[in-house]
Amino acid sequence: MDLHRRFVLAGIATVIAGSALQSVPTSAALTGFRPKGQSKVDHSAFDALLAAHVKPDANAYNRVDYNGVKADLAALRAYLAALQAVDPVTLSRQEAHAYWINLYNAKTLEVVADAFPVASIKKINLGGTGLFGSGPWKAKLLTVNGKELSLDDVEHEIVRALFKDEMSHYGLNCASYSCPNLARRAYTGANVDALLRENAVAYVNHPRGVTVDNGRITASKIYSWYDDDFGGKGRLKAHWQALASPDKAARIATASISGYDYDWSINAL
Repeated sequence: MDLHRRFVLAGIATVIAGSALQSVPTSAALTGFRPKGQSKVDHSAFDALLAAHVKPDANAYNRVDYNGVKADLAALRAYLAALQAVDPVTLSRQEAHAYWINLYNAKTLEVVADAFPVASIKKINLGGTGLFGSGPWKAKLLTVNGKELSLDDVEHEIVRALFKDEMSHYGLNCASYSCPNLARRAYTGANVDALLRENAVAYVNHPRGVTVDNGRITASKIYSWYDDDFGGKGRLKAHWQALASPDKAARIATASISGYDYDWSINAL
């Protein structure tokens, strides 16, 4: 399905598909990854890769040098292998939250770098369909604790199901313009909450997250796809106001939500 707003029937299908994702999944097999320990993970290798290849533009939007990532694929793959050798059940809750976000983002980087140059991650069809149509999300690309996982599994069946934290949406990066920034640092147990909030503030204050024009709000489709994660559509304005600059928060308070948009263009330099 094309989420880009061209046909009425496609729009209706999007609403139907989106509603199916509003409830947080609770797969018994994947909630078996619930963290129960106090172990930590070394993310310094990913930290170095992000610092080297993620570049903020003049509007504080983080773009990715995928050619640079291509040159560093050996290091990225070594990091991914190391993560998949970790038993995330042994981690603390904060460490596990950081672990799964980093695993998702690192694998997405690898998938896009392998295919680059590409105009959109949706063009990387690895099989399977879903809310976003073709793309890499349904393919089983990862193995953790002997369980084969897709990117969708990580996002919906693990991160959303286990942590039930709307701020996770500001960490998971789908390599697209309208996604929240790919952070220039790896998430860790120590920084995950602060870094997610930092990304959330950047997103809400950028036009691709929330735009207010003549008393009308156009927001990212993240907020319509996953509105239940944010407490429902009736709580979105309060969520945005808590993260927006004082001026933008005041404009949000008196504006009405007119629609949602999403740009799937690749987040490349």
